[in-house]
Amino acid sequence: MAEKEYPERAVRDFIWNIIEINSQLEEIHKSWAHMLGLSESQWLILMAIDELDEGRGVSGTAVANKLRVHPAFVTNQTKKLEKMEFLARVTSPDDARFLEMSLTPNARAEIANLSIKRQALNSTIFAELDEEALRYLNKRLTSIAKNSRLASQKLTIGIL
Repeated sequence: MAEKEYPERAVRDFIWNIIEINSQLEEIHKSWAHMLGLSESQWLILMAIDELDEGRGVSGTAVANKLRVHPAFVTNQTKKLEKMEFLARVTSPDDARFLEMSLTPNARAEIANLSIKRQALNSTIFAELDEEALRYLNKRLTSIAKNSRLASQKLTIGIL
């Protein structure tokens, strides 16, 4: 099957738009983090735990995978977050070698205090998209992310 060819200009525009969006989102995350006295990385760890936790806590490995960082970095930062009373780290009931993390009531309260501002920010960012358009865009971006990982792996092993 022949590979599709895409206009170089359209691909470059897409890439630069993604770089711009990433840059702006980093600034936004830094602002949220600053409001709570955290680093951007610590804020993202809290957001990942909030996203992944289904009531039993979350492993450091799951957080590291979500954020695409090394598990040791997550361990280091979550120890700090625990001291700041944003996280509870408990031994896994399934395997004592692992810790499971969850947000403390304090962290949940702090995040909830930001919810009105976060909602207003989301309304600004996605002003031109309705729910259906946003779902469609997310579906396409998920596909592009998956294909980007595949392309990166091909490049790494010398297939491309």
